[in-house]
Amino acid sequence: MKIRNLLDIDFSLLLAAVTLTVFGVLFIYSSGMSSAGVLVSTEYIKQIIWGISGLILALVLAMVDYQRLLGVSLYFYLGTLVLLTYTCIFGHTVNGARAWIGIGSFGIQPSEFAKITTILFLARYLHTSKQKNDSFIRFLVACVIVFIPMGLVLIQPDFGTSLVFIPILLVMTFIAGVSIRYVIFLGAFIGLTGTIMVLPLWQQYILRNSMPSLMILTNVRFVGATVLALALVGIIALLGLLLYKKHYFFWILYGVAIVIFSLGASTFSHKVLKDYQLMRLIVFLDPNVDPKGAGWNIIQSVTAIGSGGLVGKGYLQGTQSHYRFLPQQSTDFIFSIYSEEWGLMGGILVFALFMLICLRLLRIMHATSDTFGSYITAGLSSMYIFHFLINVGMTMGIMPITGIPLLFMSYGGSAIISAMTGIGLALSIHVRRFVR
Repeated sequence: MKIRNLLDIDFSLLLAAVTLTVFGVLFIYSSGMSSAGVLVSTEYIKQIIWGISGLILALVLAMVDYQRLLGVSLYFYLGTLVLLTYTCIFGHTVNGARAWIGIGSFGIQPSEFAKITTILFLARYLHTSKQKNDSFIRFLVACVIVFIPMGLVLIQPDFGTSLVFIPILLVMTFIAGVSIRYVIFLGAFIGLTGTIMVLPLWQQYILRNSMPSLMILTNVRFVGATVLALALVGIIALLGLLLYKKHYFFWILYGVAIVIFSLGASTFSHKVLKDYQLMRLIVFLDPNVDPKGAGWNIIQSVTAIGSGGLVGKGYLQGTQSHYRFLPQQSTDFIFSIYSEEWGLMGGILVFALFMLICLRLLRIMHATSDTFGSYITAGLSSMYIFHFLINVGMTMGIMPITGIPLLFMSYGGSAIISAMTGIGLALSIHVRRFVR
């Protein structure tokens, strides 16, 4: 069947992405303004170039049959793995992470493109394995596909970007019909790991009261003894399941496995996470623990958003950004500048635009007759939603600072081009949604 027509693309999806990009350029310009009204940065010019390039790429992808990517997705995936490996060894270090490669001022961040290529290759695997009945094998292979690039990103170390791969994995495997018990297992493991990791920090830096029951969570000997005891319970449950075929033995084994893996992962995380990364978790719980250090960003961001009021101070009238109170203000904290100058009403507009993007992606996912396309849009929607919730939540002080950009709006060529690539793929799927 021939391509329907470029006029059949989802204009509401494209318009939402372009509008957010325009907002990003406007407030990157504002972030470059000094308190004296002098423009001290030309970042907005680069953002315009990257935004236009991304838009052109999205329109080109809309005209290309996305099903052609089914055969080459493996090569894109392997290519980004090579780039990520090269970056870990020879990349440029920016803000504590060796995440960039390039020459001079020109560079790319391979981890941004790795999210797209991982979505494509994972969609291919889930599409080609959909007739298999073994959900465990499908889920296990899907985890391997996602955890390899995620691990390479974590080595850089870029903890925030590595987290984006988790919702991609959970959402895509769920949509692909993998047994919900495996999806819940991974989600519960991640949630419990985070809780166990944070509790001793909360006790030490915020509660400031000795609670041995929490401090022992960081004691390697205690954790080891607990894991051994739980492993014994798990072995007994496994034997009971094999001998008596009772479901409650399976759920005992299921719960024990979650706790064992969580204890091990949380202990390991305390050994490998950098001091500044742990401090971000602490100031998330209470920024006033270090108000002039690690907590400064959150305090200033919340101040900027709160000072915007209902309609904001007016474009180019913000003080937090112009007096340079906000570090990373054109990237991580672009929403803070936006909210200070355009207020609550402006914030609601950004919320609505991201909601429109996600709803349109979900609509495309349900409308397309091809599972490969459905899985791609599922992965893209989870990526956009996660970026939005974490970044905006971070600026409001309800999420820890992770360094995740606000897609379309934050300054950065790799981020906006990869985001527009996702829009282009979604447009291509929408145009061919009735074609098998």
